[in-house]
Amino acid sequence: MRRREVISNASTLLGAAAIGAWSSTAQAQGAGVSDTRIVLGQSAPFSGSATQLGLQFHLGAQLYFEDLNAKGGVNGRRIEIRRLDDGYEPERCAANTRQLISGDVFALFGYIGTPTSLAALPLATAAKVPFFAPFTGAEALREPFNRYAIHVRASYFDETAAIVRQVTAVGIKKMAVFYQNDAYGKTGLEGVARALKGVGLEPAALGTVERNTSDVEQALKTIMAVKPEAIVQIGAYKACATFIRLARRQGFIGNFYNVSFVGTQALMDELGAEARGVVVSQVMPFPYAPVTRLSGDYLAALKDKRGVVPNYSGMEGFVAAKVFAEAVKRAGRALTREAFIAAIQGMQNVNLGGFPVDFGPNKHTGSKFVELTLLTEDGRIRR
Repeated sequence: MRRREVISNASTLLGAAAIGAWSSTAQAQGAGVSDTRIVLGQSAPFSGSATQLGLQFHLGAQLYFEDLNAKGGVNGRRIEIRRLDDGYEPERCAANTRQLISGDVFALFGYIGTPTSLAALPLATAAKVPFFAPFTGAEALREPFNRYAIHVRASYFDETAAIVRQVTAVGIKKMAVFYQNDAYGKTGLEGVARALKGVGLEPAALGTVERNTSDVEQALKTIMAVKPEAIVQIGAYKACATFIRLARRQGFIGNFYNVSFVGTQALMDELGAEARGVVVSQVMPFPYAPVTRLSGDYLAALKDKRGVVPNYSGMEGFVAAKVFAEAVKRAGRALTREAFIAAIQGMQNVNLGGFPVDFGPNKHTGSKFVELTLLTEDGRIRR
């Protein structure tokens, strides 16, 4: 009898352990992870005025993941992206985010833009889903610190500070700001105003454009009236290109300065020969030549992709994918969202082939790298 009781108790304990192990596995698999794959969710503009940003970022990330998957993935798991189109509209992005979270993605990846990311982040935070590498430098997504928001790129404050340093270094004091009338544009404007205040200046004039439009006439009239020496633009590529063309036709000969979100290649494609004198701040390695090992890897991955050309937006997707994969590798086979976040926080002073990242327990912005590039009339980008 005693022997039967011991056997029965042992069986019960073993059964409980087995159920516990099964429950843990089921929980992990229910969070976008299975034995063979990791599923990410991306809401981005695959239509509308910011289409090229969404497409190029996605293509860049796919380049890295496809090559990685062909080699067996990470710890035996392939990484896949489930994407939805939000047209760069916050309401659509929020609906997409709810759908992705309810569909049990492991993390939200590569969202494009400030207003859309601001709509999505509270949903990700409430569900405790990592919100990884949004294509935005907005301070509102960085402060206050959020455990589930993880940024690979530098902030717009970093970019606008670099722009103001460059402009004022050559003696220019009269700077106007053309900005998108939403959270993205206002963050950029705040960055410019803060940097100018530090040298005893303020914007000479302000002009706005509504998101997903190119109605710039009133902004152009307001800004040109003060005869600025330089114009900083915080907008999407179509509106910025329209403003540049019209300003040139009215005789403006100064430089235009844009932050990285404008989409360098998309802006250059829109402007053609009128790109001369346009400066764009960059937060990613130069993608057009193998100046770093990371740039070389990106160009090698593009080699057999017909119709896909190198660009900064694609490079940002490629870098985001590489950082994500490195964190997954460090998290190990027993992958959970919390283990992934812990792995990111452990990536301190890590050099990814010429692009250093430095995260920490209370530091979820990995890079402060910024450099300025100049567009030329013959379609080149000069560092």
